[in-house]
Amino acid sequence: MIKLHDKYFKPFIPAQQIDEVMQRLAKEIAEDVGDEIPVFIGILNGSFMVVSDFVKKYPKPCEVTFIKLASYEGVKSTEDIQRLIGITQDLTDRTVIILEDIIDTGNTLAEVHRIFKNEKVKSLKIATLFYKPEAYKKDFKLHYVGIEIPNKFIVGYGLDYDGLGRNLPEVYQIKETQHMTNLVLFGPPGAGKGTQANFLKEKYNLVHISTGDVFRFNIKNETALGMLAKSFIDKGELVPDQVTIDMLNAEVEKNADANGFIFDGFPRTNAQAESLDKLMDSKDSQINAMIALEVEDEILVKRLLERGKTSGRADDADESIIRNRVKEYYSKTAILKDYYADQNKYFGVNGVGSIEDITVRLSAVIDKL
Repeated sequence: MIKLHDKYFKPFIPAQQIDEVMQRLAKEIAEDVGDEIPVFIGILNGSFMVVSDFVKKYPKPCEVTFIKLASYEGVKSTEDIQRLIGITQDLTDRTVIILEDIIDTGNTLAEVHRIFKNEKVKSLKIATLFYKPEAYKKDFKLHYVGIEIPNKFIVGYGLDYDGLGRNLPEVYQIKETQHMTNLVLFGPPGAGKGTQANFLKEKYNLVHISTGDVFRFNIKNETALGMLAKSFIDKGELVPDQVTIDMLNAEVEKNADANGFIFDGFPRTNAQAESLDKLMDSKDSQINAMIALEVEDEILVKRLLERGKTSGRADDADESIIRNRVKEYYSKTAILKDYYADQNKYFGVNGVGSIEDITVRLSAVIDKL
């Protein structure tokens, strides 16, 4: 992670990948141009590094020049494009290839096409290292594209944020979510996860996402994801992880301004944990900790049998079913302990005692994060 002015940026595209893409673009353009000597034109300031590395990789004779346009203020592409330095050579009947560092809205391209409309060039082609298809608003053809990227602000390799970052050999992406605490609350049946989640969400102003509640809501309201999940459940099949992740993503999106989330009931496998990591990374965030309530088996059995007297749940009333549920937890779900322990994110908390005492223990862990 790096900080430029008041913004944080995370690693996005490594220098080696950029180098490989530049090599591919140079080869592709050289094959298209053939024996003709093209004129490569860079758009200053951002494209200076792209042009420099590109022409060093270009295998045939070529000419290079620059024009300067101003189009960025802070992290937003402005509508007002100013031509600061223009063409000083005759380009009549020449093949001109614009080398851009990045194309997002396409506003700069509109000015480029206007400039070269009066130059009587043989052909005008556009090559760009980075391209944001979600942001592109114009109809101009892009002849050569290096890497398609999401519509998020990037710095490095010639690109800047208010003057800083151009010198970085790799590319960084803006980290939009600056402060968020995300917890996976874990424990065997009867450990008291639901009770504790209710206290913690109030204390830390977090959003509690219970997978069971999310499934029931989507199925009851017949959402597209709910009906999809139900189709698997009705056939006695497990709901695919991607369906569950899509449901969780929808819940996270509903609460985009949250201080963080408590995930309860998910993940249950290493594959699900990896999917959750990817989901949070896409939100510029991460899972900070897995906190597991640790309770002896006999206490769990006693708690669940007692709960069964009022819960109405059949699986809380049969001791053999309860013991099988606990056994299944340890054989399948508890393996996640190693997944999070390898990231130094596993925290075991004694789950025996009063509700208040257990909350204090959990809070002690969270306060240190």
